[in-house]
Amino acid sequence: MENNATLDSNIKLLASSISRLTAQEDYFPTKVPGLTVFKKTVAHLPMAGLYEPSVCLIAQGAKRVQLGDDSYSYDTRHYLFSGVHLPVVAQVTDASVETPYLGLKLTFDYPEITQLMVDGQLSPPKGQFSGRGMATGTLTLALISAFQRLIDLVDDPASIAMLAPLIRREIFYRLLVGEQGETLRQLAVMGTQTHQVAKAISWLKAHFNQQVRIEEVANIAHMGVSTFHHHFRNMTAMSPLQFVKQLRLQEARRLMLVEYQDAASAAFQVGYESPSQFSREYSRFYGSSPAKHISELRAKLVS
Repeated sequence: MENNATLDSNIKLLASSISRLTAQEDYFPTKVPGLTVFKKTVAHLPMAGLYEPSVCLIAQGAKRVQLGDDSYSYDTRHYLFSGVHLPVVAQVTDASVETPYLGLKLTFDYPEITQLMVDGQLSPPKGQFSGRGMATGTLTLALISAFQRLIDLVDDPASIAMLAPLIRREIFYRLLVGEQGETLRQLAVMGTQTHQVAKAISWLKAHFNQQVRIEEVANIAHMGVSTFHHHFRNMTAMSPLQFVKQLRLQEARRLMLVEYQDAASAAFQVGYESPSQFSREYSRFYGSSPAKHISELRAKLVS
C-alpha cells in the first residue's frame, strides 16, 4: 500500500504547479500536447458539457459528473476516465478563493493506445463486454509523478517534442495495466463491441445536426438495432436519440452565448425543424427558456 503522506506531498506539489500556471487564466491549454489545466474559485451550479476521450485529475478540491442517471465523484485520491465523447452535467463541489479547485485534463486518441498495447505486448481485452464509457479509478504515486513531469515540461518548451510523447506513453501504459485498463483496452481494440459503439459515437458527434436514422448508426457499429441500443445505453447511460438531443442543446447554447445567435437560428443550425420544440426541450434540460438562460450566463461572465 502506498504511503498516504507521500501521496499527499506529491499532490500538493502538483497543485502548486497548476496554481502557478493558472495565476492569470482559470483555463490554460498548455503547449504540452493534450494537456489543459483548470482553476475554479467557487463551487458552481451543475453545468452541461461534453467530455472527450481523456483522463482528468484533481490536485485540490472535488468534482461530480452526472452521466445519464449515473454519478461519478472524484477528488485528490481518484481520477476520472472518459473513454468516448460523452454529454454530461458537471459540478465543482469543493472550491473557494482561499483553496481553489485545481485540476488537469489529458486527452488521447485510440491509435496511440493501440500502438502502445502492441509495443508493450499487452494482452487483448477479455470477452466482448461493453460497459460504461466513463469510470473513476484510484490515483497512484506513479501516475501523479508522471503527470508532474508532464506539467514540468511547460517550463521547458525545448524538451516538449522529445519528452512529452514518452511521458504520455508512460501515463497511458499505467492506465492500461491499472484498474480501468480493461475498459481502455476494450475501447482501443478493433472488433470489440465497445470499440464499435465508440465508432458510432464519433459519427454521431460529427453529424448530430443532421437527421439521424438509428438503423444507419447501428450499421456503422455493425450491429442490429436492438443490440446497438443495448450496448449504446450500457456505455453512455442514455439512448442514441437522447445522446443526440444533448449534443444539439449544448451546441445551441454555445451558438447563442458565444456567437450571439438568436434561439430560432441556433435551433435550425443544430438540426431542429421547430423553434418551439427546441425551446421546450431546452427549458426542460437547462431549467429555463433559452433567452433567460443565456441572459443569466452572460451576467455571470460579466460579474
